[in-house]
Amino acid sequence: MKVSLVLPSAYSMRGDVRATLNLASALAKRHEVEVISVRRQKEKPFFPVGSDVAMRSVVDVRPGVRHLLPRGQVRTEVALWRVLRGLKCDVLITTRPALGVQAARHAPREMLKIAREWARPAVPGPVKRFYPRLSAVVTATESAQEEWTRLLEGGPAVHSVQDALPAGPWPRSRMDNRIVAAGGRWVPVKAYHRLIKAFAVVADKRPDWRLRLYGGGPEERRLRALVRELDLHNHVYFMGTTPDLAGEFAKASIVANTSRGEDHSMTVLEAMGCGVPVVAFEGARGPTEFVATGYNGVLVPESEADLHLFAAALLALIDDERRRRSLAAGALDTAQRHSADEVAEQWEKLITELR
Repeated sequence: MKVSLVLPSAYSMRGDVRATLNLASALAKRHEVEVISVRRQKEKPFFPVGSDVAMRSVVDVRPGVRHLLPRGQVRTEVALWRVLRGLKCDVLITTRPALGVQAARHAPREMLKIAREWARPAVPGPVKRFYPRLSAVVTATESAQEEWTRLLEGGPAVHSVQDALPAGPWPRSRMDNRIVAAGGRWVPVKAYHRLIKAFAVVADKRPDWRLRLYGGGPEERRLRALVRELDLHNHVYFMGTTPDLAGEFAKASIVANTSRGEDHSMTVLEAMGCGVPVVAFEGARGPTEFVATGYNGVLVPESEADLHLFAAALLALIDDERRRRSLAAGALDTAQRHSADEVAEQWEKLITELR
């Protein structure tokens, strides 16, 4: 079976990119797999991808690369249409609503066309119009599955298959470092400002603990200003981007997630893969489906006093090493159920049912 997966850019530092490359690498163990990146802006993907996975791009925008066509959105779309029309694969998996619409319009009818979705589309009109031509929609969480089912109203069947962790072996936290870690893009939806404010309470009571923030993005200047304002320069560290987030999480004893309303959950799963308990808000759809209070982490209720509640949850774990280690065991068990091989088998079963 030949499977093609299409990404806006396979070279970006995003959770959906990481999850897609993990899936591609796992499927490539038994199938012919290629990843099509609409745009290529770097020499190598930020995240690792299996050597058996073929990579190609629609438009190469790396500095120094000659372009036969002028750059621009319209030219890129035309080039994508040509690639989609010329595809010779059994299964096509898109990873963004805009790509799903283009696949529905231009990909050959005889192939399975599956839209992999994490969040509702910003512009639902084209999705409602063209998605009935697809074979299925697959979400990463059950809450997203419910939303997409309501959105499509009798369109293609909507299934749920969770994101895959990369193949192991995974580093394991010793749970003895006084470090709280968080990772991902520094964008508003991640709400890192909430974590920094909550950690100000932690630092006041437990000044020997540190917060490490991994990632990068447009919020960096704002977040650094907040750290200066709260006088946390000796407690909060901006660690930058890393393709080995798991290796960094393994140095921590707690991973925190303060995002609101997003379905990406890769950082939560990566933390659990290292045996690190996760503290997150109940309102965040992705973490809510993986974090179970008392088993692998702590879910903090959203309220007007949410930052103080979050700080209290962190302090409770900081002060109870036995509980941290107990939650770490549950985190490892959760991660095993999301291994790349397990998730690849779920995809194979779904594809067999759809064919």
